[in-house]
Amino acid sequence: MTQIVARKNPVAFKTQAISVAASPEVLRYEPVGSPLSFTQMQERRRPLEVDDPHRFEVTLANLGVSVDLHLHWQGRDFHLLVRQDRPDRGDRVLKLLSGYVPAHELRVPLLTVMTEIAEELLIESEAGWLQGRYQDTWLPTPYADSLPLNDEHYFALGARSGAARPVLCRELNLLERPHAYVHLPTSSLQLIYSMTLQLPESLRSLSLLHADEYLDEDSGELIARLDTQRPELFLAEYRDGMPTGELFCLQQGELIAQPTEDQLLSEAFAPRQGWLVAASNCPLRS
Repeated sequence: MTQIVARKNPVAFKTQAISVAASPEVLRYEPVGSPLSFTQMQERRRPLEVDDPHRFEVTLANLGVSVDLHLHWQGRDFHLLVRQDRPDRGDRVLKLLSGYVPAHELRVPLLTVMTEIAEELLIESEAGWLQGRYQDTWLPTPYADSLPLNDEHYFALGARSGAARPVLCRELNLLERPHAYVHLPTSSLQLIYSMTLQLPESLRSLSLLHADEYLDEDSGELIARLDTQRPELFLAEYRDGMPTGELFCLQQGELIAQPTEDQLLSEAFAPRQGWLVAASNCPLRS
């Protein structure tokens, strides 16, 4: 059953182009130019060529963020993925929770990560939906009017070890040291934050679900919807730090195996050369 959990006006989104200077040791970026609407940003996301993958200066269409969430559940290790249809690229991929960084958060993109987790990761318990907490900060609850909260329990986020090479906005090191790459097909700078997800041990009937968004052409609204019968959030199992190639959904406390044949991962998992990623996707099972 599909449930609409939120509506918002996409016109409100504004961002800026990103100037990047990269060397083998460090990557620096800063916002440049006038504010861009979502449509203007998309028009700039065209294939880019860079001669030297280790040292370059370039202006990119936008800054994007993703979060690689690690979950230890019932003695097993998983990474969280969501499924996304991408008609503009002609594929369907499993990807990290991710989003575009708005103009007012370009210098602190960790704030966008928190918003994306709150909007995309939905955890249902028998007594309501769990709010998230990162250190001493509560995550927003964008669907509280539609999805009643569990007042006694929450899920916790923690930081994992960051990237070896620093990423700076101007001269400021980014919090939690995200990994960075320039995605050539979309002319964008992408940051990946690595975090842990901790679920309440006392709750055994949890379900992990995903809210996806689509643009309603009739109303012009961006609609967030949830389908409890078709979980679009997946757990990719890892063993000894390596992927096993197995996928699961967590439904009412049970791990349900999912088909993996012909599944593609997004470019975040593709091979990198220096700071660059040239592929749009890669196979789940290589």
